[in-house]
Amino acid sequence: MEVNRGNSCSVLLCGSCMDARGMTDEDVMDGAKRSTMDEVGAATLAADRVLVF
Repeated sequence: MEVNRGNSCSVLLCGSCMDARGMTDEDVMDGAKRSTMDEVGAATLAADRVLVF
């Protein structure tokens, strides 16, 4: 998977979910970043489109 940076897209990862799975920042793809619920909420409100899975 590749992050499409040309369209100001971002991939935010749930920090609690990462912790529960033993994941570190080194385990994720380039362009993705560990996030908080506050940051995800703010990004969701500001976004034109949101993809969650």
